[in-house]
Amino acid sequence: MKKKDEKRAFPEVVTPVQRKPWPSYTMVEGRMKKIYFDFYHETYKQTLIDRKTKELIAIAASLAFKCQGCLEGHIKKAKKFGATPEEISETISIAMGVAAASVVDLTDIAAANMKIKHFE
Repeated sequence: MKKKDEKRAFPEVVTPVQRKPWPSYTMVEGRMKKIYFDFYHETYKQTLIDRKTKELIAIAASLAFKCQGCLEGHIKKAKKFGATPEEISETISIAMGVAAASVVDLTDIAAANMKIKHFE
């Protein structure tokens, strides 16, 4: 039987204190930052691909490249340009499928290189 003053075996989880976000691009020289932003803005100009579709593509790319800030920004923009929750979900599902397929691809390559056939 535990006494009141006994410590728990596992300490309570303490969430980190919210800090003011550190500014982005603090390690990128000004001219390179300009080149990046010029390129970024160019990719979102009016083209054959509508803006909603571009944002859905960007959601998938954000997931693939593990960019949390990108993901949140592109979900907001996709909604702004008319993407439905179902379209966003489908985009995420496609990214999940590609991610799973990448695991199969890598293990297939490793198995071929190592001449391993665990199952036929």
